[in-house]
Parts: sequence; C-alpha cells; structure tokens
Amino acid sequence: MSTTKNPAQFALLSRILHWLMAALLVAMLFIGVAMVSSLGDYHWLLTIHRPLGILILILAAIRLVTRMLTRVPAFPPSMPQSERFVAKLSERSLYTLFIALPLVGWAMLSAGHYPIVMFGAVHLPPLLPARPGLYATLRETHTVLAYLLFMTFLAHACAVLIHTLVLRDGLLNRMVPWRVRPVEGESQS
Repeated sequence: MSTTKNPAQFALLSRILHWLMAALLVAMLFIGVAMVSSLGDYHWLLTIHRPLGILILILAAIRLVTRMLTRVPAFPPSMPQSERFVAKLSERSLYTLFIALPLVGWAMLSAGHYPIVMFGAVHLPPLLPARPGLYATLRETHTVLAYLLFMTFLAHACAVLIHTLVLRDGLLNRMVPWRVRPVEGESQS
C-alpha cells in the first residue's frame, strides 16, 4: 500500500476528527433535546452534556489547526461556483458554532455561578463573574446557537446526501475514513 497522500481526500486526521465530531454532535443534539424535555433526567444528562461540549471544543480546535496545516481536496469539477461558495460558508459556520456553542455554555454556567464540573473533582474555572441577568442572556444565546448548529449540520448532511445519491459526483469520497483511489489523471502529491 502506498504511503503517498491522495489529493482527492482530506488528511486522515481531518477525516477521523470529522466523523468523531459528527457522532458527538448527533449525541449532543439528542442530549440537548432530552434535557429540555425531561426534568427528571436533566441533572444526569447535564453531567454528560458539559464534558461532551468541552470535548467538542477541544476537537474543533485540533480540527481547525489540522485544516489550516493540510491541503484541502478540490471540489468535484461539476460543482458550480455558487455551491462551492455555499459549501465554504457552511464550513466556516460549522467551525464557528463548534467553538462558540461550548464557550457560550461555559460562560453561561459561569454567569449562573454554577460549578463547571467535567468529571469527579475536575472543574473548569469560571469564564465570567456571577451575574443572573447575563446568565439569562447567555442561556438564550446558547439555545439559539444550538438550533443554528442543528440546522447547519442538517443542511450539510442533506447537501452531501444529494451529491452522493443524486448527483453521484464523488463529493463524499473527500471525507470518507477509508482510502479511495484517485481519479485517473490526478497527480499524487
């Protein structure tokens, strides 16, 4: 097996982080919905929600650095410029939300004077002083950002499904975790 990189795919670390974060985000969306709909399980779900949010923040930072340091594969030639623009915009929106949502959640708990417990005796320091009015604003902001993330995530998944199942242009091959053969005529770098 060749150790050369495939110019048609993202770097392996980027692909692994992509799918790991996708799984974590789906879990977080379900946990978030369950938190607001089940008061009996709220505290138990919160003990999962907080560390997962911080894990997503850490993975997003690693992913962003990896993204800046590695080559990005080209979009399929059949993809119009307008779609490329929207794809790049949605990617930037996702990265922004991956980072903003956990930070707003952390700040919200700080402003509410809640301990930011990760697990056991591991606590995060507060980002802000305790201010009930700020807590209320950040709680609302956290909710709005969560809905935006859900909609952006859903739009991203639908666009990839359309390209994969309808257009069949190989867009998904850029991010699948396994190696794919480069298209004839593409150079190996």
